[in-house]
Amino acid sequence: MAYIGTSPSNGVRRRFVYEATASQTSFSGNDENGVSLTYVDSLYLDVFQNGIKLKAGDDYTATTGTSVVLVQGASVNDVVEMVAFDVFSVNDSVSASAGGNFAGNIGMGGTLAVTGVTTGTIIKGTTSLQTPLIEFTDGDDAIAIADGGVVTLLTTAVAKSEGGAVTTNIAQGVAKAWVQTPSGGAPADSFNISGVTDNSAGNYTVAIANDMANDDYSVTISKIIAGSNRDVNAESVATSNFIILSTAASAVEDQTCFGTVHGDLA
Repeated sequence: MAYIGTSPSNGVRRRFVYEATASQTSFSGNDENGVSLTYVDSLYLDVFQNGIKLKAGDDYTATTGTSVVLVQGASVNDVVEMVAFDVFSVNDSVSASAGGNFAGNIGMGGTLAVTGVTTGTIIKGTTSLQTPLIEFTDGDDAIAIADGGVVTLLTTAVAKSEGGAVTTNIAQGVAKAWVQTPSGGAPADSFNISGVTDNSAGNYTVAIANDMANDDYSVTISKIIAGSNRDVNAESVATSNFIILSTAASAVEDQTCFGTVHGDLA
């Protein structure tokens, strides 16, 4: 059978050579080449005296892992040689060339570089990861995923249409603010709205929490009709607010008004 060494530096076997003194029986420590005698298992140790192989038990004993003791003392200048073969077990590892699967968890002390990911593969992080990124090859951050599952997309992120033929810019396509206000009172529900001020009957200033980039954005106003012949419009728009005006022949109080803002945030 073949023997595999414990490390490439030791090779598949280790050889120790001693020149005996008169009646010497015990051999240990550094040999003639300055290599200290060591072996893992005496079953994988061969001992020679002047080129003749000795028999374990009858001619010598080897039990300590660091010494060999002859039964009969050697003569002066006898050459005593030990050849130790390393004991091994089949390595439980994944082949570097052929690949394979890991059945248990994997811990990384350094950087993990992935050059290819099979479709359907999920790479999981932990809450200790602060901001893992999915990046394009040019280094731009396509998606940032922060602790708590908050996902940040680039302003250029797009979504395919239902038919798949065209794309829609996600950032510009979503509403930047919306509000439902009952008769100019506190918002019943809203998004990116900090409050509503009832200026007068049918005149409400809606404050935008995060300002728009300019006053060229689009506002869509509607209402639940509380009476006939009533109109509801945006009287004016600013980067930080817009005004809802509800009128019939004159300004009147409405039951509920709605406002939706599309455009670019500051």
